[in-house]
Amino acid sequence: MSWTIVIIVIFAMLKMLTSPPSAVVGWFVSNFALHPKLNSKDITITFNGKHLEEKEKIRFTEFFNEALFLKRYNIFQGNEELFLNPETNVIPFVINVKSRKKEMTFYVYSYDDHVDVVKQWKKKVASYSLSSECLQKFTISNSLSV
Repeated sequence: MSWTIVIIVIFAMLKMLTSPPSAVVGWFVSNFALHPKLNSKDITITFNGKHLEEKEKIRFTEFFNEALFLKRYNIFQGNEELFLNPETNVIPFVINVKSRKKEMTFYVYSYDDHVDVVKQWKKKVASYSLSSECLQKFTISNSLSV
């Protein structure tokens, strides 16, 4: 009888290890996501040095979260500055994320056919491309607050 209980417990543990609950897997994968879902309460967004209003920030965050990931750009050691300060006339939206232990900065460059994002955290830099018509066409109202 006791062997039966031990076998059932071992089988249950093996089952949990081979297919853990989706909530645990989702949390673990989200910690390493290149394009994370952002919470508008944990971020500040600036454009050309001016903060976006609350409604615009929420709208921009929704568009950013809904954007489709296209591809990741390779950044070789020593070339980080080329991605952080590209030679372009496009003024980026700058997203600063501060929540718990995380501090990240996203530079969002909107072009006609895609959106480029440069993500900087700690001393690391990553760059990738998104597809989002809403982000490409996003405009801010004239009433920017400082």
